[in-house]
Amino acid sequence: MYKGKDRKTILLFSELFPFGGQLDPENRWLKIAKLIPWDRLEFKYQSYFSDKGRPAKDGHLVIGILLLKHMTCLSDDEIVKQVSENPYMQAFCGLGNFVTAPLLDSSSLSKIRKRLGKKYFDELERETYHVLIEQKIIKGRGMLVDATVFPEYIRYPTDPGLLNEAREWTVKKIKKLGGSLGVKVRTYCRKAHKEYLSFSKKKNRSRKAIRRIKKSLLQYLKRNINQMESLVEESKHLGIKLEQKVLDRFDVVRTVYKQQLQMYSQKINRINDRIVSLHRPWTRPIVRGKLGNKAVEFGPKAAISYTDGFAFLEHLSSDNYSEATRVKDQIKQFERFFAKKPKYVVGDKLYGNRENIKFVKEHEIRDAFEPLGRRNRNHDSFKRWRKQKQRERNRIEGIFGHAKNHFGLNKIKYYIEDGPEIWVRLGLLSMNLKTAAKRI
Repeated sequence: MYKGKDRKTILLFSELFPFGGQLDPENRWLKIAKLIPWDRLEFKYQSYFSDKGRPAKDGHLVIGILLLKHMTCLSDDEIVKQVSENPYMQAFCGLGNFVTAPLLDSSSLSKIRKRLGKKYFDELERETYHVLIEQKIIKGRGMLVDATVFPEYIRYPTDPGLLNEAREWTVKKIKKLGGSLGVKVRTYCRKAHKEYLSFSKKKNRSRKAIRRIKKSLLQYLKRNINQMESLVEESKHLGIKLEQKVLDRFDVVRTVYKQQLQMYSQKINRINDRIVSLHRPWTRPIVRGKLGNKAVEFGPKAAISYTDGFAFLEHLSSDNYSEATRVKDQIKQFERFFAKKPKYVVGDKLYGNRENIKFVKEHEIRDAFEPLGRRNRNHDSFKRWRKQKQRERNRIEGIFGHAKNHFGLNKIKYYIEDGPEIWVRLGLLSMNLKTAAKRI
């Protein structure tokens, strides 16, 4: 159940200013709060809750804390403490009286994110951008397009490490299930752990040693999977209900075993839809070669458009794709936001294919793509204009670095199903709101 608040009757922090004082209107949090359509967002927030049951947490408070979390790059626990100590943050979250007690438990944020899902945060982003455009803080002229990978917060995956992690999780669940059923199962966990530990301590690991440990771990994992399947069947027969998240994770473990067995048998290193993280099975390896000396990044790939100093997410996927295929959709997104087509589109050499050039020409949009062969308009003035726009394209590369270094987009930490998209959308929105506040 959700009950809204009558915010018009609230006198802001009157107990702190008995002689008519007020909070500083130039404070950054108060300036950003004016840019967010709280009433519309709270109305949408209300639709995610039933008319019955315990009252839900205040929508303004919850969304405010989530935005503050990404604008400050703090953990759930820390941002809840910060809001309890800071009157400006409380004003940002819609409170009228200063509160020293914790406003909510930090675990509530995770539950609410899971309940709302990526659809609500997409609406949050869209409604906020409409306000920025209506107030002419964002002026839509041209558009720069590019793509980047936002890494997941996982350790660098290796095949032996993944197999051992799956084995350890399976052993843990076998012991728990066996204890509840009164059955003792021999898992060979100590022998397997000793064998893997001996391998992991080696500084120089030959291919032969890697294949040997993979074969051994596959054998241990196969035995443990068969043991757990028997225990799961026995539990169902006795009417013992298992948690769905345990069964889902067990399906992931079985998929990992099948994939690793296929790669070992065929002596290959790649496979379609390869799982590289037991806890984030949606994560895929994406070959980019742009992150220092790492040829592969692990996280979703984002198609980003850049307009007037603001970055907009158009598409996010854990599977690798060609960013050049997203130009049409990025132009449509620009048109939804600004009710007009961009005057020009700028992209790197990858975007300058025949299909994209034909599309922008049909819609009378000027492009600064690298030319293919001879072109009729390849005169001096066009060359100068294209070179100028290609230099400006460095701005979108800079915004990627800014987002990753200052808004937590270098490590996606949400573990829920839609977590990566929620993290990226809130991170980019937080960055854009801070940019907008500087222009007021």
